Amino acid sequence: MDRAQKEQLVDELGQIFESSGVVVVSHYVGLTVAEMQDLRARARAAGGAVRVAKNRLAKIALDGKPCESIADLLTGMTVLTYSEDPVAGAKVAQEFAKENAKFVILGGAMGENALDVAGVEAVSKMPSRDELIATIAGMLGAPASNIAGAIGAPASNIASILSTIEDKAAA
Repeated sequence: MDRAQKEQLVDELGQIFESSGVVVVSHYVGLTVAEMQDLRARARAAGGAVRVAKNRLAKIALDGKPCESIADLLTGMTVLTYSEDPVAGAKVAQEFAKENAKFVILGGAMGENALDVAGVEAVSKMPSRDELIATIAGMLGAPASNIAGAIGAPASNIASILSTIEDKAAA
């Protein structure tokens, strides 16, 4: 890898560290190519990505970025799992770590906040952005459906009362 390629890689990593909602650092010693492809596919499906980069170049890219605190985690064979959604990358990494003992989460960062292993696990249990939007939309729609039900209820109550009176008169 020549100097120009290294500079380009540092710029790409800098963009990742700048724009990602969460970055999870893990060791991947012993994972097969198929397992890494599975991890990449899961991350892509969740709206995230996985990146293996040289630690030295990643540390250079981290300089001055909000998640600079993860520089200490970059030792050995590390892989970065990241996403714009502050939860998706952590969820993918946590689920994959449960299934693969060779994939060990070291920690991560959520903006300027450093995360240890427990922090990554806590973030992975939070609802994703899409789930939160769906919940809020449901809450906004519920009062309108309650009002519509309340408006329609008197008419149905009167109809059932008239039906009951008619049944009693017929009997």
